[in-house]
Amino acid sequence: MTTRGTRSEKVKRIFQQFDANRDGGLNRDEMAALVVAVNPRVKFSDEQINAILDEVFRTYGEFIDGDKGLTYDGLLRTYDDGAGDVDRDFDALELELNDDNKGSTIEAEASSSSIVDEGVIESQKKQRTAAWAVSPNHGIVFDDTWKIVDDLEILIKRLKAKQAKDGKFKADNFDAFSDAGWSRELGPSSEISEKRVFWEESGNDFAAFVRELGALRTRADGARSREEAFDGHMAIGRVLYDHQLFKEALVSFKRACELQPVDVRPHFRAGNCLYVLGRYKEAKEEFLLALEAAEAGGNQWGYLLPQIYVNLGIALEGEGMVLSACEYYREAAILCPTHFRALKLLGSALFGVGEYKAAVKALEEAIFMKPDYADAHCDLASALHAMGEDEKAIEVFQKAIDLKPGHVDALYNLGGLYMDLGRFQRASEMYTRVLAVWPNHWRAQLNKAVSLLGAGETEEAKKALKEALKLTNRVELHDAISHLKQIQKKKVKGNEGANGEGVFVIVEPSKFNTVNGKTTLRQDLAIALQIRVFQRISRLSRCDVELLKKEMSENDVPMSYSGGGVPEKSIRKPNLEEILRRLLNFLKPETFQGAVKVINERILSVLDDTGSGRVDLGMIYAVLAPICSGTPDKRKRVAFDALLWRPVNEGGSQIKRTDAVRYINFLRAIYIPSHGVSEMLEFHGEEDSSMVSFKEFLVMFDDPDWGFGIMSTLVKLESGDRNRHGNCVCSVCRYPIIGSRFKEIKSHFSLCSQCYSEGKVSPAFKQDDYKFKEYGSEAEAMKDKCTCLPLQSRNGR
Repeated sequence: MTTRGTRSEKVKRIFQQFDANRDGGLNRDEMAALVVAVNPRVKFSDEQINAILDEVFRTYGEFIDGDKGLTYDGLLRTYDDGAGDVDRDFDALELELNDDNKGSTIEAEASSSSIVDEGVIESQKKQRTAAWAVSPNHGIVFDDTWKIVDDLEILIKRLKAKQAKDGKFKADNFDAFSDAGWSRELGPSSEISEKRVFWEESGNDFAAFVRELGALRTRADGARSREEAFDGHMAIGRVLYDHQLFKEALVSFKRACELQPVDVRPHFRAGNCLYVLGRYKEAKEEFLLALEAAEAGGNQWGYLLPQIYVNLGIALEGEGMVLSACEYYREAAILCPTHFRALKLLGSALFGVGEYKAAVKALEEAIFMKPDYADAHCDLASALHAMGEDEKAIEVFQKAIDLKPGHVDALYNLGGLYMDLGRFQRASEMYTRVLAVWPNHWRAQLNKAVSLLGAGETEEAKKALKEALKLTNRVELHDAISHLKQIQKKKVKGNEGANGEGVFVIVEPSKFNTVNGKTTLRQDLAIALQIRVFQRISRLSRCDVELLKKEMSENDVPMSYSGGGVPEKSIRKPNLEEILRRLLNFLKPETFQGAVKVINERILSVLDDTGSGRVDLGMIYAVLAPICSGTPDKRKRVAFDALLWRPVNEGGSQIKRTDAVRYINFLRAIYIPSHGVSEMLEFHGEEDSSMVSFKEFLVMFDDPDWGFGIMSTLVKLESGDRNRHGNCVCSVCRYPIIGSRFKEIKSHFSLCSQCYSEGKVSPAFKQDDYKFKEYGSEAEAMKDKCTCLPLQSRNGR
């Protein structure tokens, strides 16, 4: 077993080059000079240099010799740990070894390959080995493995040359994992590659490559020992991975897993491959195996633990499990406080679940460690905007764009911020810049149209809408175009609002009357519309309420005790996320992430008001039941059963009155916040231990003043919110009316649900009071019209 003999000599030459005072150590000034010299293309700020030096001198404190600084052994250890590429640095500094060492290197290289001709050997002499290959932690151990690696490099070069000649070899932007060594360089972080390589895998060239690769794998399997075979397959996998041949790399890492199942490295590497291939669930399983092996292996794998946590979190985010990902990012940051990428990912994940203050704190820490981290600036700005700190958010977005002018997310989100502030011209400029980078971004094209409309540039808005329509055929675009046409037809001179609405007046609720009891009250509709929005974003309206009952009956939850000693079936938020994933298993990962965010913001924040991170699962089920799909009777029954399922009521057919009242208060605080927050401390009814039957529970639930009587209005919205009313448009917002139409019986104008709920009326129809009749569909309106006509004719006679 050996590694290449020139490695330590190269480190010695680098050390001697920068030990200016020849005292046998590299002080801060000398180390700073080394960092700058080996990264000639990077312009470091003083803060960055100091941060890098702080980390090096802290991490390798045992190799610091007083004021002299880092010793030669310390510098060698930094390279051994993967904190830099010896060959790259040596070449960058244009250093040379003595003649004896050069000769031995050429000889070793020449004897390492069995399928190369002499011309190729000469070029191989000049090629330097990847840093991972010579690291004692995860590098090549056996001489025969070097021969396999050299042969494989030649096969890959040959394949690349053939595909490049045929025009099949392509590269594209690619956001990949960081390598195993999270502190692997003295300079800026380097990942797999900034460019994704796409290999053509269907041709004869690739088939021939796979056959020859199979022969190399057979050579590895035929090694003298299991350890040597493992070394061969791991090296083959790493080389393939570095060249972005991920499917083939996965095969090698899987074989290495079979040879040494308790070794961390093959599981970790296989997880990376699976993630890049989009197989997130399998990636998560491999990372969990790596984590299990690392924790069982003691300090041996300590250097890899933070990155396992980070990549496990990334794989969970790929599945949409952001609350669970937060846990692992947090673990990585605890293990390695200088892991700025873990902090950035933690901040982004916290932002993704609506925990903005915590997100800001994590992102600010990441930026403190890495001031040029454009992605962290972008997410910090988004979190600040969500907290209402808009001016500060604009500055931070601009910083992200200064660092990376083509940062699509920063440009797009800044456009949205300007839209929210009513600065439509600036918003349209941001969306134009997004489209310059990403011409097929249909949402940017649509938002550009809306911002131009807000800026009063109707013709330009129309052009932008047509461009958006070319990119996607979504119904929102057709509605937006109809809206534009209506504005042009029925423009009120001098009365145009910012978004194309005519000027309106808001009428006080007492003047909005209904013709009969079937017409929804304006106040009730406003509340129900808000709940309906929550249903849509959370997708709970597509979750059958029977699934909640199934979860309660099939999955055991261990009992826990609160501070007051009351038994509860409480659960941590990441575990609740797993239950939500089962309930909403039809959602794509990014949609599920949005659902968890709104559930966390709207429901969990109320149920976990102490910030403990645990919630009462029975109460969660009871709160979710009324907004899931199913008949109203089923929803109420499941809500009652969920309260029965809780330990305080379990085993009986009745629940405590105080529990029922507490549940109703939670419902109102969550879904009717303008009314419910102040009621959380109020108990309406007897404060005793009396029991409530299901029949009595229904009376409490349906109470319009102190219960959840709004549910009947919500059910009406659910059944009719896709109904269209022909060419009928709202007299205020000019959009086609979808859902219920509210017709004023005196002036005969119509309002959509939203404008009716907000009390908006056009000044042209101003009167002392208004009487509205609700039509759920155009058929209802036609029927009403037909029944009225004969009456009018008889009255005429």
